[in-house]
Amino acid sequence: MQNPTLAPANPLRSLPTDAAYLASVLASISGPIVLVGHSYGGAVITNAAAGIPNIKALVYIAAFVPDKGEQLGVLINKYPGSIIQPATRPVPYPGPDGTTGTDLYLEAGSFRAVFAADLPAATTRLMHATQRPFSAACFTDVTTSAAWHTIPSWALMSEADKAIPPALQRFFYQRAGAPQGRQRARCLPRRDDEPPGHHRPPHRRRRQLPQLTPAHRPRPALRRAGPQARCHPAARLRPAP
Repeated sequence: MQNPTLAPANPLRSLPTDAAYLASVLASISGPIVLVGHSYGGAVITNAAAGIPNIKALVYIAAFVPDKGEQLGVLINKYPGSIIQPATRPVPYPGPDGTTGTDLYLEAGSFRAVFAADLPAATTRLMHATQRPFSAACFTDVTTSAAWHTIPSWALMSEADKAIPPALQRFFYQRAGAPQGRQRARCLPRRDDEPPGHHRPPHRRRRQLPQLTPAHRPRPALRRAGPQARCHPAARLRPAP
């Protein structure tokens, strides 16, 4: 019988809120879990997985991998190359406690170049229109737990990422001791006038996906993270033969 795959929603309200929500979902799952996060979802799984004994592996897909005490807004500026912050549009929203928060949307004119430059313009227009906003608080919230210190981790790096710079991804993954696969930052044919970069996970046939295999320290070998459109906190990796 195949192991089930579950893709819980990421609230995108604050790092403590999102991590607590995901941890509550994880607590409802029996059996071993391979936990996968993309982009900001990497910070969420890093915090949420701490102390949950049946999480057996973490997989980071072009993701943040913060350590305890770190803030994403500081980390994103550690290396040059990200164009995501100037591409966002702030929109205020009322909080349940009466305070005012700020949602961040990617601007229409920048969305494709920042997030999915390899996809047709018609597709990225739809993605822009249906995007979910990201609370600015997520950039300033402090990581309180770093599960990668105790849970084996793997990673897939986007080599021409315009959101999380490849140098920052490399720093994260090397620090965590995570064996790395590499995804060239395009996966569909592109015209000469299309920018060579994207931040979203690869949408490829299974046989085309880069392998994620141990390289830095002995661990049970895992292979091939399935296509992920967003942060998919629970997914299955197939054992390597």
